[in-house]
Amino acid sequence: MRGFRLIATDLDDTLLDDNLEISPRTRKALQKAAEMGCVVTIATGRMYRSARPVALDLGIEVPIITYQGALVKNARSGEVLAETPLPFSLAVEVLAEGYRAGVHMNLYFNDCLYVDSVTEAGTGYARLAGIEQHPVGSLVKYLAAVRNNPTKILYIAKPELLDSLKTDLAAKFSGSLYITKSKPNYLEFMHPQATKKHALENLAGSFGIAREEIIVFGDSYNDLDMLEWAGMGVAMGNAPAEIRDKADYVTDTNNRDGVAKALERFLD
Repeated sequence: MRGFRLIATDLDDTLLDDNLEISPRTRKALQKAAEMGCVVTIATGRMYRSARPVALDLGIEVPIITYQGALVKNARSGEVLAETPLPFSLAVEVLAEGYRAGVHMNLYFNDCLYVDSVTEAGTGYARLAGIEQHPVGSLVKYLAAVRNNPTKILYIAKPELLDSLKTDLAAKFSGSLYITKSKPNYLEFMHPQATKKHALENLAGSFGIAREEIIVFGDSYNDLDMLEWAGMGVAMGNAPAEIRDKADYVTDTNNRDGVAKALERFLD
């Protein structure tokens, strides 16, 4: 591969097509890169338990970046490279803000998904991620009972409401939380160091790989920091214009082998 030693790819709307599958062409391109000695990993907002089956299917034996970077864990051995949860007090505030706004909320703790009740939004998310949701009543009361730091909190609502909330809460929690959108109707809250860029930088450092030797793939706002940081940031053709404009290269869409076409282009 032309100077690249590490490939990191987002999952939804990037590596996976709209049927949540990896095309044969993309699978072959990743396999070829691995055979050439390139480290291949995943960088996703998904839970570890949701991303791990994809990693195992691809034969990835290095740590994968999950929860936007809040948990970096080896898919094969289960060894944790980094874990950066939300501080308890801030998590309670985020939950309180979500209840005031009337949004559906996902609370992630011990790699499990907790909701206050079963809703259409929550069920749709669980189906997409291939995981089980656990209704526990008030998430504020639940978190107070377990008295521990959750990995992440996610709001699900209409894009217009989330855009407004993002503006307001980014000002309120400035410097204290990392707030990003992974899909138009998903607003996510993590520790300020729980970003894909930060996790990728640490992972690459553990292999002695420089940023110039890294190629990354993404489609959304939560991918932006790693797209701008890596030696080659590749945006999918289905990414919003703001993401495509800031990438080093724009490939085809997730439904048209975008990852494979870029890898084939940059393979020697």
